[in-house]
Amino acid sequence: MIANNSSSMHRRRLPLTMILPVFAVMLVNIASSQSRNSLALADQYFEAGEYLTAAGLYEQYLNPVVKEKGNTDFPLNIKKNRAATTGHYTNRLDIVYKQAESYRMARNWMQALALYQQCYEKDPAAYVEALYWAALCQRQLGDLVSAEAGIDRFLKEAPANDALVPFAKKERSMIEFIRVQQARPDSILFRVGKLDNAFADRGVFAPAAAGDHFVVTSTVMDSAVAEGTNPNHNRLFTARLVNGRLEHFEPLLIQGIDPSFNQGAASLSADGNTLYFTQWNKENGVMVSSIYYAKKSKNGWARPVMLTSIKKPGANSKQPFCSPDGKYLFFSTDRKGGLGGYDIWYAPLKADGSTGEAVNAGTAVNSTGNEQAPFYHVHSGSLVFASDRMPGMGGLDLFVAKGEGASFQAAENMGAPVNSAGDDAYFFAAEGKGLLEQAIVSSDRGSECCLATYTVSKSPKKKFITGLIRDCVDNAPMAEAEVIIKNNEGMVKSMVTGADGTYSFEISGDASQYFLVVNKESYNPKEAGVQVESVDESGMLEDRIANTALCIEKRIVLKVENVVSVYFDFDRYQLKPRAMQQLDSIYTILETEVTASLQISGYTDGLGSVEYNQILSDKRARACAEYLLGKGLDQSRISFESFGACCPVEMEAINGRDNPDGRAMNRRALLHIVREHLSNVTHPQK
Repeated sequence: MIANNSSSMHRRRLPLTMILPVFAVMLVNIASSQSRNSLALADQYFEAGEYLTAAGLYEQYLNPVVKEKGNTDFPLNIKKNRAATTGHYTNRLDIVYKQAESYRMARNWMQALALYQQCYEKDPAAYVEALYWAALCQRQLGDLVSAEAGIDRFLKEAPANDALVPFAKKERSMIEFIRVQQARPDSILFRVGKLDNAFADRGVFAPAAAGDHFVVTSTVMDSAVAEGTNPNHNRLFTARLVNGRLEHFEPLLIQGIDPSFNQGAASLSADGNTLYFTQWNKENGVMVSSIYYAKKSKNGWARPVMLTSIKKPGANSKQPFCSPDGKYLFFSTDRKGGLGGYDIWYAPLKADGSTGEAVNAGTAVNSTGNEQAPFYHVHSGSLVFASDRMPGMGGLDLFVAKGEGASFQAAENMGAPVNSAGDDAYFFAAEGKGLLEQAIVSSDRGSECCLATYTVSKSPKKKFITGLIRDCVDNAPMAEAEVIIKNNEGMVKSMVTGADGTYSFEISGDASQYFLVVNKESYNPKEAGVQVESVDESGMLEDRIANTALCIEKRIVLKVENVVSVYFDFDRYQLKPRAMQQLDSIYTILETEVTASLQISGYTDGLGSVEYNQILSDKRARACAEYLLGKGLDQSRISFESFGACCPVEMEAINGRDNPDGRAMNRRALLHIVREHLSNVTHPQK
C-alpha cells in the first residue's frame, strides 16, 4: 500500500526543470492578456473622449511604468479636426501615434509633440501626418519658427490629396496672423498674468459675477465610478478675488444635482435670484448639453429645471449669459437655423426665469465656424465671444462685436495678447469700467493642458485734440498763433501753430470739458469750447479727436496820419479840455453824416506792466466813447480797441536817456471817422 502510494505520488510529481518553463509560459500568457486588456481599455477610453486617461493606459501597455493623470473636461466640446481610428494596430509605432493623439486631444502639447516626432523620425513615409500635428503642438507652445518649418515640410512631403493638406494651409495662415499680432505696437499697453487660485492643482475657469464674489467652474474627482467612466466631473463653486488671487472656494449648493452630469459655465440674473448654467453628459457616446436654471432658496439653490423655452430636439445649448441690464439671455447652440456649428443666440428674459423666442445674433456675430461662450458688456456696448473662425491665432479666439440686438457691427478678433495660440474663451469685465480695463479670460495658453484663469488689462491709449486756426476773412491757415488749452481742473498747455495753422494737445478724460484761447498779434483774441467734429480710433497707440476749425479776426489798427489824436497825462485816462474840443468837432461831423461811424483805439507809453497798460489803454478809449455817448451819439456807431503800449509813434529813449516828450506823444487815443459800419468790433456799454 505504502509502496503503491509512493509510486503513485512519484508518477504525479513533475521534475522542477519541467515546472519552471510551464510557469513562465503561464506568466507570459497572463501578462499578455493584461497587456491586451489595457490596450483595449485605452481604446475604450479614447472612444469615450477620456483622452488623458487613454494616454496613461497606452503608456501602461508600451512601458512598465504606469502614470495616471486626472482629466479636466470643460464645456466647450471642441473637435480638433481629426481623431485617430482605434484598434487594428500593425506595429508598436501605431500605438505610440495613438498615444500622441490622446495627449493632443487632452491639450498636453509637450507629450504629444515628443511622440509625434518619434513616429515621424522612425518612419517618415508612414507617419508624414505626424509632421502636421507636431507643428500644431509647436504653434500651441509658441515655437512659431519650428511650427512653420514643420508645416512647410508636411506640405512638401504629404500627398496632394491628404485630408490634412487644407488644414495645413490654414495653419500656415494662422502662423502668419500670429506674427502680425505679436508685432502690434500697442502690445506695450497690455498686462497679462495668470490668476492664482486656492485650487492650485485644478483648472478654474468661466468666472461669472455674483455680487461680491464669483461663480466659477472647476473639476472634482468622484470616489465611486464605474470602470471605463471618467471619475472627473466639472462642478460649480463660489470664490472671492482677494489681492489678485481666487480664494475661499465653496461648492455651490444646488438641490437635486445628478452626480453623473457635469455642471459649469454659469450666469446669474440681474437681480441675483436666478442661476443659469450648463449641464452635460454623454448619451450613447455623444456629448449632450442643455441649459438649466434654478431659483434662489434659503440653503442655496432649488432643484434645477431645464430651460425648455430654448431647448430644441436634437440640438445642444450651453454657456448661458444674462445681460447685466436684465433684458436678454445669450447662449451658444447648434440648433437649426444657424450659420454653421455653434452660433450665438439671444432670447428676452421673463420674470419667471424662462425666456421668449430666441433670435440668432446674425452674420455680424456668427460664422460658418463655432461661436461660443458669449458675454455682453453694457458699459461699452460690446458682445464678446469665442470662435474658431479665421483670422485666428489657434483654437478658439476671443472676438468682439459692438452694438445691441440685431444692430451688431462686424465682429473683430481681439488680437494678442488677449488671444494666444491656445484656446481663449469665457471673457469677463466688470460693468462701469472699460472693456479691457480689468478683464478676466480663460485660456490654456503656453504649456497648460487645461483652461486656467488670466487677468488682462490695457492702459488707455493717448488722446489728442487736434485742430486748425484760420483767418476769418480769407480762411487761410494762421501761422504763429498762440493756442492755449484749459480745463476746469486747472490744466493749461500752450503751443504756437506752424505754417499749416494746426495744433495738437494731449489730453485725458472727456474732450468736451476743454476750451481753447487763441492769440495773435494784430488779431482779436478768440475763446471757444472744444466741439468734436470727428474721432479717429484707428491708431493702436493714440486716438485723435478733431476739433471744429476756429477763425480769428484781424484787429483794426488806425494809422496816425488818417486820424485825430487825443492825448492824456501820465497814468491818467481823464479827458483834457483840448480832447473834449476835438470830440465835440467829431460829434458834429457824425451828426451831419448819419451813415458814418467812429473807430477809437487807446494806447499807453512803455512804462508799466503789460497787463496794467492794457487796462489803462482800454480806459482811455472808453473815456472818449463815453463822452460821445453822453452827447447822444448812438452806441452802434462807435467801436474801440485797446492796444496797451503797442505801436509807439515816438521814441521814448534817445541815446539811452529818457525822452518825456516822446512818451507824452504815445499816451493817446486815435479817432477815425469811417463811411461804413464795421461789424467785427466791440461796442462799449453805456
